[in-house]
Amino acid sequence: FASLRCARFQKSGTSWLLTVSLQWLKNKLYRTLNSTIMQYINQQHCQVLDLQDPLTELRANFFLPEGVINMDGNSLGALPKSTVQRMQTAIQDEWGTGLIRSWSTAGWFESPTRIGDKIAPLIGANEGEVLVADTTSVNLFKALAAALSINKDRSIILSETGNFPTDLYMMQGISTFSKGVIQSKVVAPEAIISNLSEEVAVLLLTHVHYKTAYIKDMQYLTQKAHEKGVLVVWDLSHSVGSIEVDLNEAKADFAVGCGYKFLNGGPGAPAFIFVAKRHQLQANCVLSGWMGHQDPFAFTDEYVPANSIERFRCGTPVMLGMIALENGVDVFRQTSITALRKKAIQLSELFITLMTQECSSYGFTLASPADAKKRAGHVAFQHQEGHAIYQAIKRKDIISDFRVPDVLRFGITPMYTRFEDIYQVVMAIKEVMETKAWDRAEYQVRAAIT
Repeated sequence: FASLRCARFQKSGTSWLLTVSLQWLKNKLYRTLNSTIMQYINQQHCQVLDLQDPLTELRANFFLPEGVINMDGNSLGALPKSTVQRMQTAIQDEWGTGLIRSWSTAGWFESPTRIGDKIAPLIGANEGEVLVADTTSVNLFKALAAALSINKDRSIILSETGNFPTDLYMMQGISTFSKGVIQSKVVAPEAIISNLSEEVAVLLLTHVHYKTAYIKDMQYLTQKAHEKGVLVVWDLSHSVGSIEVDLNEAKADFAVGCGYKFLNGGPGAPAFIFVAKRHQLQANCVLSGWMGHQDPFAFTDEYVPANSIERFRCGTPVMLGMIALENGVDVFRQTSITALRKKAIQLSELFITLMTQECSSYGFTLASPADAKKRAGHVAFQHQEGHAIYQAIKRKDIISDFRVPDVLRFGITPMYTRFEDIYQVVMAIKEVMETKAWDRAEYQVRAAIT
């Protein structure tokens, strides 16, 4: 088209218009062809990365619905196939046939410490320092109260604005219960260090931010707190099973985390609590349930705490949840956190690169750190129509999530996320933006659960 001559139209005065029109058509065709070629190259590149992936066989461990791309493993991990059979055995044989005998014969009673010892290497803890029990919220209460029982002459729990709500709510709950004797103090993230003082009993921080995936410097912040005599509770809910964590290297005091995200323990899976060995005999568990007793089956009237991490047990373990969690944790025996982290960085870098290449003109802003060393197991983008976009791509069988006011989160779960999955997700987002599919009325209604 570009080489056509327009001399025959010069007398009519249309040569300029036709030349411009042909040049526009040429450019349009070039852009379309170039975009198609680039997409093809990117897809082929992703397929090659999948073929070269040393962790590719891990994907076979999971039940993954055909045609669905799960980018929300940071909220609820996928179901390990082996869990289905393990639960069948637990229900039919251990519960059905074994009945109450299974507390002994199937190892039910020891499960909180046994599973805790399996989680310990994932967070840099030693045997006997991690216990699986209850929920993250309940364990936060236990850890905060235990820290307060050690620093009994201090009265402030310190945290930061924007922390996960349940962390802040637990602080506020303790303050309310104490009728203001214990104060809940929340400051801007950049003001944490300057607010550490001899009045602060405990600092509560989340290691990986639930919206942005920003990784805090655990060792540095713990050291700064200890210089003022402040104990530290770390929330590892978005860290465990995703990035390297070394609680003992950082000299952490307490930590908590959930089992249903990267540990693939199932919805509402039991959580865990870490108590450093040096604190275990002096830290009081305010929720002094009978399972935390030194001899629970003595059935004495007076509570005597166990001389170990077991004092942080409360009531009877929720065994079906414990069994599913243990099976999810056992999958980690097939790989290492280092290998998973390496692939996760590759996946997230690819995601950011493709979003820049394909969707840079649609108003997305990277909400996660650009530096991969400071970014954990999900990638977050801000967009003023974030909720509607989230709804629109969900209709394309892409599972992600949304956090108010404008954050789209995409989980990076290297055990089963493929490089081609990243490509498909970005192209789906691009199509939603190109066609303005997000602007449908049904997508403007805020979902109750996001």
